Amino acid sequence: MKLEIFDPAMCCPTGVCGPSVDPELTRIASALFLLEGKGFLVKRYNLGSEPGMFVNNTLVNERLNEKGPDVLPLILLDGKIVREGSYPTNEELASWFGISPTILEVKKTTKELL
Repeated sequence: MKLEIFDPAMCCPTGVCGPSVDPELTRIASALFLLEGKGFLVKRYNLGSEPGMFVNNTLVNERLNEKGPDVLPLILLDGKIVREGSYPTNEELASWFGISPTILEVKKTTKELL
């Protein structure tokens, strides 16, 4: 299985940078990191730094031309669009890869619990 995420233009590859970080970007970055750590194939492309990936993928290019940038993020699983305009939930990711959603939960540190 191969998961590809075509992100809108962001300041860095994950969007988890700058003074105000979107919690959704933090969640998806953590979930993808955990999936990769389990050996799953995950690729993420940023429109701002990798526009060629958007142009060279016919499906992504057509969808962008049809619907514009609001279609991003565009999520492909094994080359098929499975979601557009928002990131998948941890439950969706877990079901796609046949794992428990608890694997994708970020564990709270002792410091965070205080």
